[in-house]
Amino acid sequence: MTDIIDDLQWRGLIAQTTDLDDLRKALADGPVTLYCGFDPTAGSLHVGHLTQALTLARFQRAGHRPIALVGGGTGMIGDPKPNAERALNSAETVREWVGNLGRQLAAFLEFTPEGATPRPTDAILVDNAEWLGKLSAIGLLRDVGKHFSINQMLARETVKSRLDGVGMSYTEFSYVLLQSYDYVELYRRYGCTLQIGGSDQWGNITAGLDLIRRMDGNEPHGPAHALTTNLLTKADGTKFGKTESGAVWLDPELTSPYAFYQFWFNSDDRDVSRYLRIFSFRSREEIEDLERQTAERPAARAAQRALAEELTTLVHGEQECRNVIEASRALFGQGTLAELNPDTLGAALAEVPHVELEGPVDALPPVVDLLAATGLVPSKSAARRAVQEGGAYLNNAKVTDIEARVGAEDLLHGRYLVLRRGKRNVGGVVLK
Repeated sequence: MTDIIDDLQWRGLIAQTTDLDDLRKALADGPVTLYCGFDPTAGSLHVGHLTQALTLARFQRAGHRPIALVGGGTGMIGDPKPNAERALNSAETVREWVGNLGRQLAAFLEFTPEGATPRPTDAILVDNAEWLGKLSAIGLLRDVGKHFSINQMLARETVKSRLDGVGMSYTEFSYVLLQSYDYVELYRRYGCTLQIGGSDQWGNITAGLDLIRRMDGNEPHGPAHALTTNLLTKADGTKFGKTESGAVWLDPELTSPYAFYQFWFNSDDRDVSRYLRIFSFRSREEIEDLERQTAERPAARAAQRALAEELTTLVHGEQECRNVIEASRALFGQGTLAELNPDTLGAALAEVPHVELEGPVDALPPVVDLLAATGLVPSKSAARRAVQEGGAYLNNAKVTDIEARVGAEDLLHGRYLVLRRGKRNVGGVVLK
């Protein structure tokens, strides 16, 4: 056992708790069973979910038992958004997404190995469709809804904002009943006495606490608790987890490992210290050392590199992380481009200025035209000057002839060209 509360406080993770001293005592007396819910509103988790997934993992490493709940039941409804009604997905889609999320969550937690005896801290994966799907309309209204005050439900911030605007369906208005009942079921089945979530879930979580007290008044497993984490914001005012191309997903088909790595590597110096504390499993001493390095030599990007490598390895595996690092080095002239994994090279070029052109290769324009087409230089005349001044490169080889053209032997994996102006400006050509 370690004092997980002290660690979470140092990392700036705790936003709200019901009774911090009482929770600290329960954790010290542990192990405590806790849970966090993840609704399948998309086919993949994104980096915004990492805060909760990794917080569950921190509790497990501190000697407690985590439950990862994937909402096959609640996902059929959807937690109300503050500004619009959610589109309902088909049952088949929700089931597929439940499987996807379950597999992704398994990367962060330790479950019982196949054929082994369960250990006290082994993680549990559950789908709330198992009990919500069996709950009748009469049962929901009589056994659960009876304990909810309409006045309190109307006072919830999300409900108020929707009623003042576009309105809200009875379906979404009732979502809190379902999430609250999840806590009751997990309390009864597993003795789960702590629910965690983002600070925007505080109302749902505390409603679950109240429902436990009303339905299981003698609290046979002891008092239940709530803990929320702070929602992340970026120093530049943009939304965390968003890039120009959209959300940063954990699914490599939606966000490549290269783009995932670059998201963390490009973290603002003003943000990277917070990100390390929230997302890294490094010790306090290691993180504080990286913070010092960032303050003293920000250009070295030591903290960003450490964070990107740790999270890419965690989410995508060691080999993919190595592929990404090799691609990053090779793009800037510090490695052999021809030896790169073709998928990684393609993903890397998708993240830099590039053009897609029709073949065949002998129909491609001269290199100076390609430099201008990618936007590495503002014009063809600027491209010619870059060549004359020794600052233009094709596949990391300096271009010395302003009339140079591309040959079949220049194509990497039969379809890629890497262009560079100077040391840091990289672009690409992809042959369709």
